[in-house]
Amino acid sequence: MPSIAVCLSPELARLQDFRDKVAVVVDVLRATTTMVTALDHGVKSILPVKSVEECRYFQQKGYIGAAERGGKIVEGFKLGNSPFDYMTPDLAGQKIVFTTTNGTKTIHAIHGADKIIFGAFVNLKAVAETLTRLDKNAVIVCAGWEDEVNLEDTLFAGALLERLAREFSFSGDPAILAHKLYLQSEGKFSMFLEDSSHMRRLRNLDLQKDIDFCLTLDRYNCVPEMANGEISL
Repeated sequence: MPSIAVCLSPELARLQDFRDKVAVVVDVLRATTTMVTALDHGVKSILPVKSVEECRYFQQKGYIGAAERGGKIVEGFKLGNSPFDYMTPDLAGQKIVFTTTNGTKTIHAIHGADKIIFGAFVNLKAVAETLTRLDKNAVIVCAGWEDEVNLEDTLFAGALLERLAREFSFSGDPAILAHKLYLQSEGKFSMFLEDSSHMRRLRNLDLQKDIDFCLTLDRYNCVPEMANGEISL
């Protein structure tokens, strides 16, 4: 039976051995939700970069630039980190260069993984099915907030663990913690997360619509994957 671990923040990724494992990147509010949404709506690929400067560089090379910091679109870009930004037919077939406060930085913290895939509540079932099919040791890597642990990504990890409980053994206390957290909150995600720091931050930016969307289960049946530095289906 393969094992599955949880890395609660990108700062802790340096302590993980990713060799011969599948890494599942999660940033529920909102980067991985947005990636899944964009690709399901026909975006060709997403290039994740660490900095706004890199984003501007690749925008000049023909990519469509998308940049977010602190929940807001960075000045000089038309796209940010809202899933609703990527539902327009105009983006179908386009290549996006994407930088966010936490999610894209997390991707670059992973080294040596056999495969990197991307999960959120909106594709939870599809991620669980993919991991079951791959039948390999895995690590769920939570983006957190500015290298600290956050509630919503830990909750997603627990939800994914619940769906994999018969196929995987849980490795380490973070996995047990995440699973127990999910069991306490099952069926009442919004209420459980109501006082979390990022929920408050997004509500203060009048982004309740985004929050509601990001906490919807199994909206999409796709699982983005990293290949040659870019994310695609």
